[in-house]
This record gives sequence, structure tokens and C-alpha cells, in this order.
Amino acid sequence: MDSLIAQLMAVFKRMWRYRWPGLIAAWLVGIVAAVVVFVVPDRYEASARVYVDTQSILKPLMSGVAVLSNTEQQVSMLSRTLISRPNVEKLVRMADLDLKANSKSDQEALIDRVTRNLSIQTAGNSANNLYLLSYRDSSPEVSKKVVASLLNIFMESSLGNSRRDSTTAATFLNEQIKNYETKLEEAEARRKEFRLRNLAMTAADGKDSAARLAEANGLLEAARLQLREAVSARDSARSLLEAEQKRASAGGTLSSLMQESSQKFATPELDNRISELKRTLDQLQQRYTDQHPDVVNTKRQIKDLEDQRRREVADLQKAALASPIAAGGRNDSLANQELARTLATKEVEVAQARARVDEFAGRYAVAQGAIKMAPQLEAEFAQLNRDYDVIKKNYEEMVSRRESASLSTDLDNTSGVADFRIIDPPRATPKPVAPNRLMLMAGGLVAALLAGLVTAFAASQIRPVFHDLNELRHRLELPILGAVSRQETPEDRRRAKVDLLRFGVASGSLVSLYALGLIGMAIWLSRQVG
Repeated sequence: MDSLIAQLMAVFKRMWRYRWPGLIAAWLVGIVAAVVVFVVPDRYEASARVYVDTQSILKPLMSGVAVLSNTEQQVSMLSRTLISRPNVEKLVRMADLDLKANSKSDQEALIDRVTRNLSIQTAGNSANNLYLLSYRDSSPEVSKKVVASLLNIFMESSLGNSRRDSTTAATFLNEQIKNYETKLEEAEARRKEFRLRNLAMTAADGKDSAARLAEANGLLEAARLQLREAVSARDSARSLLEAEQKRASAGGTLSSLMQESSQKFATPELDNRISELKRTLDQLQQRYTDQHPDVVNTKRQIKDLEDQRRREVADLQKAALASPIAAGGRNDSLANQELARTLATKEVEVAQARARVDEFAGRYAVAQGAIKMAPQLEAEFAQLNRDYDVIKKNYEEMVSRRESASLSTDLDNTSGVADFRIIDPPRATPKPVAPNRLMLMAGGLVAALLAGLVTAFAASQIRPVFHDLNELRHRLELPILGAVSRQETPEDRRRAKVDLLRFGVASGSLVSLYALGLIGMAIWLSRQVG
């Protein structure tokens, strides 16, 4: 601690040696600071308060129907980005500040100065949407004009941004809808082409390939059954005709003819049905017992058909016995003719049944080929439907969004983005708000004193002087044998006192002048306020 105090005392002694250069520097800085304080022009501040009402009764009513923008966020972002270079350039033109800017450098300096002096702040809580716009200038009229122009830009920017956003959204949605319209038409064309190319596979009855194959199989089996019935009927007619021809040629009796006819009477349709039911009965008996309802029902149907066949054969025999047929006469010729016509009719029926079988066989073959291609066709058609459904869904959603955006634009145009209410119109303060000359005067005094101290310290460091043997020994690191002291005379002591008095008067004069200046300025400012 003693060493530190000794070092400080040594520094102070060296600075005291150069007290006059320090005092001169303090006076120079003090005079310059005082001149600057009085030369700096007064600055007036103009301000305006505006309230942004973002509440609208239409917005809750249109919720869910139209896209409602976050008005609070838009206004907050607008207040933060309003002081931008394009807006400042527009503000300079609106306030006619660019009339004195003749060069490019002057314009840049003007824009920078206006940007620094502009201010947009939230008055109170940021949630109440109350904003304070202010500007400082050496002219109160200019500052008021600038604030009025800034207020107009603030109110117009919100509406302009909203309209630009709506226009951009509408343009984007219209482009997307056109693209999806083209895609939807292409998808519909692919579906139409697929259906035309596979028209036989996609019949309008709504049945799939398996159902059509089963139907074709059923029709084919029915046609084959009809063919067998027609063939049996034809064979029976042919047998009767051959028997009649043999009887006529042999001259047989009526009894022999009736005996042969009774053997040749046949009921092919009933026989075929009985045969089918017997096969069905055989299959049912392999699966069920005799007491099963299906087995009992099938047996009953077989019994009924056999009784019906016996009755029909008996009726045919009675008709043959009652017909007056004589051997070898005109009646024989009529019988042959009737049998021949019956045979011809049966031949036609056989041919029709065979043609029907061939037709249904062809359909069955086509259905078999179709069922092999059905999985691939169904997969292709399903893929086409998926693409079509996705494109159609996106298209309908885009159209819905366009209508919602159009409704939102109409809503914004009707109710506006926000309602701007000017609470305090632009007004300039009658008294200057800057600079604070009292603070500047006090700062000038402090700066002058610091300048004097810095000058004395710098001079002592440039030309150092040792005032103590210990300091000299420490710096030189050499042994000191002794020191020669100076003997002061009364004249020397008198001159030292006079010099100290002069220094005190000069220093006190600087401080006193600044003190008087501060007092006088405080009185003047108080009178202006009063």
C-alpha cells in the first residue's frame, strides 16, 4: 500500500511540473465546449398518437367460411418495418425535404439523418395497439410535416400490403386450378380410353368377370340339355317313321303295329329330367341321409315324373288303338307324312339347339379369357381411379380455397384490415426538446478538466523527472552514492507562491465561468418554461 501511494505521489509530482500546459489545454477545451454548447441549434419534436382497432364484428361471423388474417401480427410487423429505405425516400418526397438536396451525397445524408430522427414506439402495453410516431428537426414545421407524412404512410401501407397479398394469393390459386384442370382432363381422357379399349370386359350390367363366367356356364349347360332333349326327340321320331315304313312294306296287322308302336313310344323330355334328378339324388345321398329334406324332395319329384311318363305313354297307346289304320292304304301314307313332318321339325330343333350350344360355348370361352385378364385390368383401372380421385380432390380443394380467398378479399375490402383512429394529431412542441444545454455545459467542464489532466500526464511521461532517490535507484538499478539538495532563497519561495496563486486563479476562473454559465442557463430555461 505504501509503495502504491509513493508511486501515485511521484506521478502527481511529475504532472505538477507540467501544470501550466495542462491548464492551457483545459482552457482551450473549455472554450471550444462552451462555443459548441451555444452554437448547437435547438431541435423540436413533433409526434402523433394513433390507435389501430383490429376488432371487427364481421370476423367472428365469417369464421370458418373465409380465411381471416392475423391483423394484430400484421400491424405489429408493419410498425417494426415501416422505417425502411423505400418508405424513408417516399417520406422525404412527401415532406419536400429533398428540395435542398442537390447531389447524390446530399440525398444519402438526408435519408440517413431522417432515419435516425424517426421513431415509432408502442405507447404503453404493446397489446393495446396504441402507437406513437415522432420526429425531431430544427424546424417545428418540418418535423410536424414529416410526422403527418409518416402517419399517412403507416395507414396506407397496411391496406396496400393486404391487397397485394390477396392479389398474389388469387393469382397463385388461379394458376394451380388451371394446372389441375389440365391434369383432370387428362385423367378423364385416360379413363375414357381404357373403358373404350376394354368395353367387352366392362359391361354395363355391373357384373364382374367371375359372375359373367358363371352365367355363361349356366347358359351353356342349359343349351346342352336342350340339345340332348332335341336329339332324343328326333331319334324317337326317326324310329317311329322307320317302324311305320317296315309295317307298311311287310303288310303286318294292326295288332303287331300297335305292339311295335307301344315299344317305340317315348317321352324324351321327361326321361331327361328324370335322369338329371336321379344324378342329383345320387349326389345328395352321398352327402346326406335319406331323411334329409333335399333327398326326400328329390325322390318325390322323381316319383311324380315317372307317374306322369306312364300316363303319357298310356294316352299314346290308347290313341294308337283308336286310330282306324288299315294295312297298305291311304291311311298309311298319311301316317308316314305326319311322321316325316315331325322328324323334319325335330331336325330343325336339333340344329337350333346345336347352334345355341356353339354360341354359348363361344361366350364361355370369351368369359374364360376375360377372367384371366380381369386382375390386370382391375389393377389398371384402380390405378386410374386413384390418380383421378387424387387430382379431383385437389382440384375441388383449390377451387374451394379460391372462393374462400375471394370472400376474404371482399371481407377485407368491406371491413378493412384495421381501423386507424388518430388519438393525437401531428403536433410540434413549442419549446425545443434538444439539446440539453445544462448537461452539455457540465459535460464541457468535465471534458476541460480531463483534457488538462491528460495533457499534464502525457507531458510528464514524455519528459519524465525523478523527484525521489528510491525511484531513481529503482529505475536505473545502480547504486546511488549521494544527492545534492537545492537551497531555496526567500525570492524563490516568493516566486513559488506567486506561481501557485496564478495557477489557482486561472483554474478557479475556468470553473467559476462554467458555474456562472450553468446558473445563468438554468435561470433562462426556467423562465422559458414558465
